[in-house]
Amino acid sequence: MMETRREALPLSSLNHISIVCRSVEKSLDFYQNVLGFLPIRRPGSFNFNGAWLFNYGIGIHLLQSEEPENMPKKKKINPKDNHISFQCESLALVEKKLKELGISYVESRVEEGGIYVDQLFFHDPDGFMIEICNCENLPVISLSGEPIMACKRIGLISQQQ
Repeated sequence: MMETRREALPLSSLNHISIVCRSVEKSLDFYQNVLGFLPIRRPGSFNFNGAWLFNYGIGIHLLQSEEPENMPKKKKINPKDNHISFQCESLALVEKKLKELGISYVESRVEEGGIYVDQLFFHDPDGFMIEICNCENLPVISLSGEPIMACKRIGLISQQQ
């Protein structure tokens, strides 16, 4: 029996992620000074503490926990846990900066058909996981085999020919 496909919601892009924090101030410092996000104006009608940040086409909304003492403690860094991922130009520079800042991280590598993706995973002050990778190395291909988005190298090769 063939399953009928439903029409998906008419979405256009990711707008923001919200992260509940023990301390908005500590998280604000992390997202600004480690990840390079910029604080932006937040509606004054909110009656709770928080901060909005933006960069890389993504918004991050920090929300002060009502019970910070009851928030889960940081766990071991596990690449298979919930996380947000950012691409970068140089993993070596990211790794150097993490070492300078004393931020613990875990390295991982994915290989598919001779293409390698290197990843660094670490936590924000509240244990929310961040991944930095060179994921653009791996083309995004639908299950039917059609490319949805080509990696940078494929785009460069096509442009040079």
